[in-house]
Amino acid sequence: MHNSTDLNAEHVKQVTQKLNRLCVEELDEILGVPFKVLDDGFIRVIDYMGTDESIVQAARVSYGAGTKKIHEDKGLIRYLMRHYHTTPFEMCEIKLHVRVPMDTWRQWIRHRMANVNEYSTRYSIAIDNAQSTNPGEWRLQSTGNRQGSAGYMDEKTGSYFSQKEKDFQKLAREIYEERIAKGIAREQARKDLPLATYTEAYWKVDLHNLLNFLRLRMDEHAQEEIRMYANIIGNEILAKWCPIAWQAFKDYHINATSFTHLEYQIMQEILTGNNDKAIELAKSFGFLKEDGSLKQSRERTELEEKLKKLSIKIPWES
Repeated sequence: MHNSTDLNAEHVKQVTQKLNRLCVEELDEILGVPFKVLDDGFIRVIDYMGTDESIVQAARVSYGAGTKKIHEDKGLIRYLMRHYHTTPFEMCEIKLHVRVPMDTWRQWIRHRMANVNEYSTRYSIAIDNAQSTNPGEWRLQSTGNRQGSAGYMDEKTGSYFSQKEKDFQKLAREIYEERIAKGIAREQARKDLPLATYTEAYWKVDLHNLLNFLRLRMDEHAQEEIRMYANIIGNEILAKWCPIAWQAFKDYHINATSFTHLEYQIMQEILTGNNDKAIELAKSFGFLKEDGSLKQSRERTELEEKLKKLSIKIPWES
């Protein structure tokens, strides 16, 4: 048993010892190395602070001396992730340099819990490149989701729009450069540049908010372009930086399925063989019409997707 004098001496030793910066060798190897995205975009790591060990260190600081071996690091990180104890994840930060089309950047910048410094076309000439779309990449508007897409345009029609896009981007650039050459202010000359024009930014974010970004932008319902950036950040960068936290995040969030209280009630009835009761609940929740036929309901569609993943028969489809 330790007396108070021993504990105080140990505490003084801990807070006065020289510390070495925590580093990740695999991440250090890719510092500054660009990961290509789209036709001319990229992501690269500029700097980082903290590792998986930093998450553990922050979580245990409130335990006091003498309790360091209560949990293994992996088990503790997974516990924190599983139970939404987010503060320790804020102790890690990463700074990325990204080149991204302006329309994709508009979605990116909506995630406000980060520090951002973007390339300014008031002070500098706009980047002379815009994202182009190949003939087979034109997506069709989804009929069930106003902000989503479903399927692709045929390549013949796609070729027509790809050429139109090329012509438009070329004309917009020519007009922009003509204005600059005539002395028009950069802040005004830029106003007709297309949203496909690339911009660049430094984006610094802590791990907790980065995970929130990835949870939304890696989702299959996210727009394809930003999903490509998010997948690289997660699978190529975060997987090297904090591999234990990344695996826990995938297990408990990315690859997990949660159920709302309404879904849970319907599931209970289905699993106990009470399909008629499940249908009545679906009607009362507004998932179905009173006669049992389908109505437009995003919630019902989401529940059906979950049931299919679990190979559970949907009672109102029979």
